[in-house]
Amino acid sequence: MTLLTVLGMLVFLCTSVWLAVALDTACRGWISGQGADRADGPLRTAALWLTQQRLTTEAPDRMNALLSIAGYMALALTGLALVPLGPDTALIALPTSVVLWGACEALVVVVVFLHGWSPNAPLAMIGAYRYVAIGLPIMLLSMFVLIAAALPAQSLDLRDIVTSQADVWNLIRQPLGLPLFLLLGLSLTLRGPFDYADSADLAGGTSVEASGPDRLGWQIARLAMLTEFSAMAATVFLGGYLGPVLPGPLWIALKTLLVMTLVIGLSHLAARMPVSRMMSLIWMILLPLSFADLIWAGLVAL
Repeated sequence: MTLLTVLGMLVFLCTSVWLAVALDTACRGWISGQGADRADGPLRTAALWLTQQRLTTEAPDRMNALLSIAGYMALALTGLALVPLGPDTALIALPTSVVLWGACEALVVVVVFLHGWSPNAPLAMIGAYRYVAIGLPIMLLSMFVLIAAALPAQSLDLRDIVTSQADVWNLIRQPLGLPLFLLLGLSLTLRGPFDYADSADLAGGTSVEASGPDRLGWQIARLAMLTEFSAMAATVFLGGYLGPVLPGPLWIALKTLLVMTLVIGLSHLAARMPVSRMMSLIWMILLPLSFADLIWAGLVAL
């Protein structure tokens, strides 16, 4: 069963990464009014980056560059392994799986900072510091939102959280939870209004000096994180594998695709703010809303 679960997760990850690229390309084409550009499709772009010469700065920190890419991918895979595909089907089954996911989420700030630090270049470093300023406070959103989602289950185990949604999804119990969690997902995946660390119109952010296989590896890790986050959101707020007729793994795949579509759509539709204004939005509006969500969940549980 474990081997089959591992193979299923790998197939799910590869398929989701491909769908994420297709959705991203379609959204960009629809918003620009030009349609998808077939000349620069994902396979052609990946092949180009894979065969490109790797350009480096004068004195890069090569070890940290590799650690940042590998660490980002490892955090995504660890989070995905926590997602239950059935009542007793999860690669990592822990009674405190929510806590482990929160730890992985917090380490995203570290690996993104390392990615900007390693080139030893000013623009990449500015992107890294800018992301840390935004990434750290927005991580607090998940603390309140996930605790609120765990209250009905009276457990920090993701399997129990899914089971507690047999009658009513947490999306209905806590209407603020999923929208706030989606904003966190935009930050974790470096997208939309939170793409301070990896945006072409900000001199490339932490990726400004990345080229060839390094750029390809970083983009694949970002897509893997998008898949992991979407699966976690589907598990915590949309009932996970629960659903009629279809088997559990198929339900979690469909719900993951739905959340992924929402995240990609938001990343293209929401405007990015100046860093100072975004900080005010997080501290003065989003964090109080997440605390209100926790209070609401506590009252409902009582």
